[in-house]
Amino acid sequence: MAETKSLLDSAEPWAEVPEELVVDLLPHMDAAAEEIVREIQHLVPEYARPLASEYTRRMREDIGQTVAHFVNALGDADASWEPLARLYMEVGAREAKEGRSLDGLQTAIRMSGQVACRRFIKDARRLEWPLQTLGRLTEALFVFMEKIASAAAQGYADAQGQIATERERSRWRLRDLLVADPPASREALVDLARSADWDPPRTIGVVALRPPAGYIVPVLPPVMLADWHTAQPYVIVPDPEGPGRERLIATLSRDCPAALGPAVPLTRGELSLRWARHALRLTERGVLPEQGMVRCLDHLPTLVTSMAEDLLGLAVSNRLSPLMQLPPHRREPLARTLLTYMESHDNAVAAADRLLVHEQTVRYRVRRVEDLLGGDLYDPEIRLEMMLLLHAWLRFEGRGSEIGPSPQPLT
Repeated sequence: MAETKSLLDSAEPWAEVPEELVVDLLPHMDAAAEEIVREIQHLVPEYARPLASEYTRRMREDIGQTVAHFVNALGDADASWEPLARLYMEVGAREAKEGRSLDGLQTAIRMSGQVACRRFIKDARRLEWPLQTLGRLTEALFVFMEKIASAAAQGYADAQGQIATERERSRWRLRDLLVADPPASREALVDLARSADWDPPRTIGVVALRPPAGYIVPVLPPVMLADWHTAQPYVIVPDPEGPGRERLIATLSRDCPAALGPAVPLTRGELSLRWARHALRLTERGVLPEQGMVRCLDHLPTLVTSMAEDLLGLAVSNRLSPLMQLPPHRREPLARTLLTYMESHDNAVAAADRLLVHEQTVRYRVRRVEDLLGGDLYDPEIRLEMMLLLHAWLRFEGRGSEIGPSPQPLT
């Protein structure tokens, strides 16, 4: 409270004002307060409220207390200004919490001083005050208005700091709930988003990151919620497929391995984060590209097959046994050519363009695989299975997975 007292007790020019002026001013305090309220509401847009509103009633009360404090302190060196300082710190805090600017409040305080000064000049003429008395009174008024303005500014700043802290805590809690498992309800997320000053989007996507040593955390816009302190950092991106998001997301993968999970509804952030982290692990194994942002939806076959590597490893050894028994330098070109040929709808020319080889090379390799695998190659019942196995083997073989040739086929 010592800080509060320093605002209003450091100077006391009101003590030099003749005490008999109190008698002259007391009957006019209510009228002065009403005139100040009218002037503020007329000239300061933030305070133009209906006369019968709760806000106007409270403003009248605050201004009435202010006028009474000033008048009663005239000529009194022992007047306590702590209650008034506390009042204006509360006024400043209230304005901050209700989202109004400090400029409007300071303008209203200056306006109050102007109204009071005009009234003092009229009273001086009417009551024939000496010029020296009027000078002391106006000097006391200016110091008084400056000090209550300082108290209001301090209250405003303190409240803003508190609001920022509370908002930051709400943002941390919201970030955690968006990726929680089991998920929070949409209603709970929307309520918390309001406290966090965050507009709930239609969808969210989560970027998983693996920052290297010395990584400098980028400055992100407020719409993106990040946790850089967890062992596996992530960033929540609202509407990741919306306009302008591409560039923002790309900045996250600059000098840092990163993967973007699929866009999901607000309550399914855990799903997006789980797939993003899984994709990131695959980049570390070399299964997915390590440069740039890895987008999960661009690598669906790889992500899906990665969830059943052990089963696919057994199936490869069984279904593709003749092919898998070949030496590596022969096995890999044949497998890649066969998969590309199937993906090209059995068009050798298109497959050759993708593989950058001659079309006759494609036909030769396909015939070689036909000799190895027989008629099963074109059986509609197992064609999809064949493509899945070839894709899995080509992606994962030699990268720490269980997919690969076995010395002997399993039967």
